[in-house]
Amino acid sequence: MDDAEFSIGIKDVKRIPVITDLIENYFDGDLSALNGIAVRQPGSEFSQSVWKAMRKIPAGKTWSYSDLAKKIGSPAAVRAVGTACGKNLIAPIIPCHRVVKSGGAIGNYGYGVEVKEFLLRHENAI
Repeated sequence: MDDAEFSIGIKDVKRIPVITDLIENYFDGDLSALNGIAVRQPGSEFSQSVWKAMRKIPAGKTWSYSDLAKKIGSPAAVRAVGTACGKNLIAPIIPCHRVVKSGGAIGNYGYGVEVKEFLLRHENAI
């Protein structure tokens, strides 16, 4: 994907039809609502595979970075999976908050550990 595909400008809007409703539904308790949002973002083929797999983690569940690496067929790529998680620009739509350390510790989150904990509690994952 070329960055030029994403150079369409920024516009300040209060609501985005359908997407705003789905996000509100998620925070109102419909934990599967975010699955209805089609997404794409620039990134390597590896990152794309990680993000695609992350969307398969059900709300209320967590996978470890190691689990995620195995799911994409690269069990030794645990650190690279963590890097791809960190490059995710559209959290929580692509739910990198559902990826935790192998021992069960929450791990890092680009928007802060408190936000990750909030999202996991919202989903009854912790």
